[in-house]
This record gives sequence, structure tokens and C-alpha cells, in this order.
Amino acid sequence: MKNNLDRAKLMVSSAVFSWLLFTVTTAVSVQPTCTFPAIYNFGDSNSDTGGISAAFEPIRDPYGQGFFHRPAGRDSDGRLTIDFIAERLELPYLSAYLNSLGSNFRHGANFATGGSTIRRQNETIFQYGISPFSLDMQIAQFDQFKARSAQLFSQIKSRYDREKLPRQEEFAKALYTFDIGQNDLSVGFRTMSVDQLKATIPDIVSHLASAVRNIYQQGGRTFWVHNTGPFGCLPVNMFYMGTPAPGYLDKSGCVKAQNEMAMEFNRKLKETVINLRKELTQAAIIYVDVYTAKYEMMSNPKKLGFANPLKVCCGYHEKYDHIWCGNKGKVNNTEIYGGSCPNPAMAVSWDGVHYTEAANKHVADRTLSGLLTDPPVPIIRACYRQ
Repeated sequence: MKNNLDRAKLMVSSAVFSWLLFTVTTAVSVQPTCTFPAIYNFGDSNSDTGGISAAFEPIRDPYGQGFFHRPAGRDSDGRLTIDFIAERLELPYLSAYLNSLGSNFRHGANFATGGSTIRRQNETIFQYGISPFSLDMQIAQFDQFKARSAQLFSQIKSRYDREKLPRQEEFAKALYTFDIGQNDLSVGFRTMSVDQLKATIPDIVSHLASAVRNIYQQGGRTFWVHNTGPFGCLPVNMFYMGTPAPGYLDKSGCVKAQNEMAMEFNRKLKETVINLRKELTQAAIIYVDVYTAKYEMMSNPKKLGFANPLKVCCGYHEKYDHIWCGNKGKVNNTEIYGGSCPNPAMAVSWDGVHYTEAANKHVADRTLSGLLTDPPVPIIRACYRQ
């Protein structure tokens, strides 16, 4: 009798679960896809489409040669994840806000610059490559961009010139993307102890939260927030390492302590995103796990079609001789050019710090579908608050 009763309860529970699953699936399937008229991006070199190249020295060959067939302001052989986001939303590639020539801001703008941090840093780009355009400066630029574009649109009579400007009513409907934080960790690894850096993480992510609030107060409603990648897997970390002590590297050959710090950053960032959802009651805020997408390429490269993920594609890096991508140098009195590897499509690391287009596409494929997002929604439905 008891067994029959338990079996009946199980059947009812299964039926209820199936009904709930059908209901949720049906609700999602009938939702129209989001129509984002624009993207506004904030970040560092992982999503910079020409900002730092316009502000300082332009990025040189062979950067960009794989897809654009010329340097295109991107720290890669081709497209970045933000470019794949634009493609998925059927929007043009983003013009860098700092690029004064040939830019079109009709469908958004990119405020990211290579070397940017969330918090301001007390050093210059000429010392360690840290951009002066920290996240608060990028938000200030966005504020000015929004106000000035409204003024210009009302003043300009030429239809041709107006077509390069955003529409004010579309700021509320735009997608706001964030990909920043890696350089805050980089500065921390260089200047702080492990405990000191860990103690600063809550303050770092609080600055990102302030940026989201600023945009929300101006009408922004949809936010796509990338976490930070596995910092310890960047090949640059191994250039001057020598023989590592036992346990220093993980099973994939990455610096274990650095990845643990990146994961701590991501935990705090996710907590912050969850709290922001409660606070900003009309916002749809998606937490995007690029860490997992990137680490997959380190832990299982052959399955994903990649060669040695710690091998740098562009540049000359042999033992203690290092010539960076696009530069020339001498090794044993012989001039060497830091050129591209024969097949970047099989490489994960482009220049020791940044990823190849193939790697960026893997990250896009894994995240834009909603497989690695919280909540698990594809980017074409990110406008719906879950």
C-alpha cells in the first residue's frame, strides 16, 4: 500500500514538473526577440575596438590581418567578442568613442580602451600600460556623449550627418555591455600581497555597480556584464617564471593563485549583480561567465580544435628572448620580427595577453546562447527581466 502511495506521489510530482517545464519553455518561446537599436560598451582591451589606438600610438601589423586585413584598433588577429555580439544583434561594429575619424555612432559607441581599470590607478600608460580612461572616466564620456549628441542632433540640418548620431529615445532600449576588471587584478598582483588584493575586491566591484546605477538613472535597462577570465592562464605569466615550484601551476599549466583570485573577483561580482537586480527593479542584468568559456580552451583544447593554448601565436618567445607581436629585435645578433604564426585559427593566445579571433568566437558561441549566463537567457532575449 505504501509503495503504491509513493509511486502515485512520484507520478504527480513528475506531471507537475513536466507542466512547469512546458509552461516556462512555452513562455520563453513566445517572447519576441529583443530589438536592440544600439550597443554601448565599457571595458578594456578585451573589447576595445580602437580607443587606445586612437588616443596613443596606433596598433600595428600584424594585428587585425586575419579578418580586417589591416590593423583595426583591436588587440587580436581579428574580431573580439564585442564584434560577435554586434553581429548576433545584426548591428554594425562599434566605433570607438575616442576615434575622431570615420566613426559612426548611429547604433552605439565603444568607450573601452586597452589597459583600462575599474578603479583609477596612480600610474601612467607609459609605465605599465594602464589606461588613463578608467571606468569612471568612461562613464563621464558616456554622459557627455549622450548630452552632446542630443544638442548636435537638434542643430545639424544635414540628413547625412544626422545619420551618424544616436537617437535619444533609443538610449533606453540599448544594450549596455561591460567587460572590465582584468587590469585591476594585474595591478594588484604587481603591487599588493594576496590578502591586500583580496581585500580590495569588494571596493572594485562597487565601482562597477556605481557605473550601472548611473546608466540606469539615465534610462538604461539592459546590462550584459562579463566576469573576468582566468588571468593565470595568460602565457605572459610564464615568460619570466623559470622552473615553477610544485603546486604553483594547475593541471592545465595555469598559475593557480592568480586564477583563484580571478574566481574570487567573479564571486563578488556575481553577488553585486544579484543585489543590483533587487535594487534596480526595472533592469535586466545578465551575469556572463566568460571565465568558464576561456578556461575550457585551456583544459580541453584538442576537443575544441585548438593547439597548445599556452603557445603564443604572434611574437617571438623562446626561453628568455622575447620580441612582442609586431616588433623587431635582435637575438644572437640576428634581427627577428615578431610575426604571426601560420595558423592563428588553431591558437588561443594571440600575443601572450590577448586572445585570437578563434578564441573570441568560442567565448561568444558559449555565452551569447545563454549557456554560460545567469539567468540562462540568450542575448537576443536579454531585455526581459527574469
